[in-house]
Amino acid sequence: MKPVISAIRWLSPFPVVLACLALFALMTMTFFDVVLRSVFNSPIEAATELTRILMAIVVFSVLPQVSAQAGHIAVDLMDSLFFRWRLHNIRDGLGYVLCGALMYWPAQRIWILAERWRDYGDVTEYLAIPQFYIGWFIALSVALSGIVMVGTGLLTLFAPRLLERA
Repeated sequence: MKPVISAIRWLSPFPVVLACLALFALMTMTFFDVVLRSVFNSPIEAATELTRILMAIVVFSVLPQVSAQAGHIAVDLMDSLFFRWRLHNIRDGLGYVLCGALMYWPAQRIWILAERWRDYGDVTEYLAIPQFYIGWFIALSVALSGIVMVGTGLLTLFAPRLLERA
């Protein structure tokens, strides 16, 4: 089990690098769009669609890692109750497993929408990029997030020491 976790830890920076590259591209494009719009009155025509695509890459590429590291927004109204009874690992593990299992539904719905876009031949307005590629990326990212959450939940419940950093 430890080699699998080590491999996952080794691979986990790659989606973050992808998100950083997309964010840098977004920042650069926005800078040049503003300069071209202000100085030459000639904005980048595809800036809106590139912004949407790059934002999807930024958000959904890091979703599995955020899910694994409990980076989501959390409300701690009942934490004292769980910590008093030493049930926080059970709560966290069951929460991860339940939320990870629930990720199946949005992944499935997004995949169905992406397939519909592919069947209809939907493309972006200026660059004619097929929209189903973005849908597939989002669906796979959401599905991977669900798998990561279920795995993290099971490890939290049954082998919490494996989640600790060496």
